[in-house]
Amino acid sequence: MWDRPEALNTLANLGFGLSTACVFYLVLLVTVQLPVFAVHQVQVSGPVARVTGAQVANVVHKELRGNFFTINLDASRAAFEKLPWVRKVQVRREWPDRLLVTLEEHAALARWGDEALVNTHGEIFVAAADETLPVFTGPADAAAEITTSYAAFRQTLMGIGRDIDAIHVSDRRAWTVVLDDGMRLELGREHMGDRLAKFARVYGMTLAQMTRPPRIVDLRYPNGFAVRLGGGARDGV
Repeated sequence: MWDRPEALNTLANLGFGLSTACVFYLVLLVTVQLPVFAVHQVQVSGPVARVTGAQVANVVHKELRGNFFTINLDASRAAFEKLPWVRKVQVRREWPDRLLVTLEEHAALARWGDEALVNTHGEIFVAAADETLPVFTGPADAAAEITTSYAAFRQTLMGIGRDIDAIHVSDRRAWTVVLDDGMRLELGREHMGDRLAKFARVYGMTLAQMTRPPRIVDLRYPNGFAVRLGGGARDGV
């Protein structure tokens, strides 16, 4: 090869090209890390009621790393999503020095047992809430179905002036609804909506007229329901 000028020229040109590319890469790497490309503004937007400015500032100062070019948007989004009331986050760059962060908060619909909350999408999340909320309990994968059914059940009960305090789904998928007056409705594992509608149809003519309000109403019977009064007495309708 050493006695072939053409090959030597090709090799030299290739080496020069590689050297130039390496130098260009190093210059670019150094340039994008210069302070002139620092992120000077982090703009947070979205209808937020629970997330505080102090929480946002803490994430900005402790979690965000890099300048306009090197900051990891996925890691930045994950850092904001760790905040208790944050459901979703979008993060994008805006030239020349701004980071735009859009937050979506959880909207609490109910408590999930004693340790968590359920949002309006049927998702379980952990946060502190002081307001009075209905209580959902059951297997974690039932949260979305309970959330959907809760809205339908409330619509059914609205006509008789009752509301829901709690919904429990057992491991065997048997449903129990506790009303705002403490009455417990056993709906079983199927046709829950139809059984609740049956209860609402007869409530004004039967249960609401009883001198001693029923404690438990078992609606799992095909042609009627059983009533357990306070004190253990049981009756059938």
